[in-house]
Amino acid sequence: MKPLNSKLQNEWIALNEAEETLKNLGFSYGGGWEYDHGYFDYKLDDEVGYTFLRLPFHVVDGELEQKNTVVQFDQPFLLAHKYQVGLDDNAGAGNLSGSFNQFSEPQDPDASIDHKWVKIAKGVLVEAENKLLT
Repeated sequence: MKPLNSKLQNEWIALNEAEETLKNLGFSYGGGWEYDHGYFDYKLDDEVGYTFLRLPFHVVDGELEQKNTVVQFDQPFLLAHKYQVGLDDNAGAGNLSGSFNQFSEPQDPDASIDHKWVKIAKGVLVEAENKLLT
């Protein structure tokens, strides 16, 4: 994980406005949503794993399912994860179902981030700031 400085941090924005603007820039809802916070993710790379620019936010007025919800953005960051090559060392059959766990443990769940992705992410972040803060 690599934190990034941003003009978005601590800004309050209507969630529906942020969603529409960010989806038009290629962001999608990230995993890990809760009742009071969530993420917008921009996929930068997915060849040997994935690298995302993540814009975290938390609710300051309303609830995530409501139309007029207001969110505050937290510090954006880059998130990288490398897939394990080959079979998972911990894979095994389930005791009751006889099914196999087909998902590999990550090789590096907090992988280092290539400088080229940092540079690209900063450009995407500036574009998002310009669209959301004007």
